Amino acid sequence: MTDTGDLPRGRLIPRDRAAHPVARDVDYKTSVGRSPDWPLLSMESTASEETGPRFGHSMIGPRDNNLIENYPGDGLAIGERIRVFGRVLDENARPVPHTLVEIWQANAGGRYRHVKDGYFAPLDPNFGGCGRTLTDAEGRYEFMTIRPGAYPWPNRGNDWRPMHIHFSLFGSGFGQRLISQMYFQGDPLIDLCPIAATVKDRSQLDRLVASLEMSAARPMDYLAYRFDIVLRGHRQTMFENKPEGM
Repeated sequence: MTDTGDLPRGRLIPRDRAAHPVARDVDYKTSVGRSPDWPLLSMESTASEETGPRFGHSMIGPRDNNLIENYPGDGLAIGERIRVFGRVLDENARPVPHTLVEIWQANAGGRYRHVKDGYFAPLDPNFGGCGRTLTDAEGRYEFMTIRPGAYPWPNRGNDWRPMHIHFSLFGSGFGQRLISQMYFQGDPLIDLCPIAATVKDRSQLDRLVASLEMSAARPMDYLAYRFDIVLRGHRQTMFENKPEGM
């Protein structure tokens, strides 16, 4: 089932490529082999980018946005409970309603439920690490989850990924597809991470950092982090290490 809604359509604002990191960064070793050899081409948006099917409410289950409870184990996920919430906006600061927001992440020990994750941290039998939801009429979304752990990765001698949550969004058209990730305010590993360092402008990197919002936390239960997302605009959320698209 799809839901096209009644959002206004029109030309997308061209990407500001200067606001995105370079595709090739020698400190991020795997980017060297994956980066393009030729300059990228920018083309006007067409109807296929400006419109497109979107997911309907019937596709979302009642626990899909609660990663603490949505994996079919025998209990609740282990780790620090957190609430992640925010708004999805377009380039003109208008809310983007009824759009699909998906997340995936490592567990509290820093391990993904993936066959290629070889980190020796244990898997949590009650945590799948994936969730999804639809924004409401005002573009709001939220997830309940576990704070993900940091983990090492084979880049240089001792590189660690900061705590982060991956996001995937479908806006009002295919040209508003965004895949990015969210970091946590105050994490010291952000400043040491070669992937985060591909974003050279600190103000742009800060757009990937969720702010701690004590007013949205629940005492004796969970902390809350706010992460607002802008699709295709002058203050768009960064597409990390991918200047060629969202």
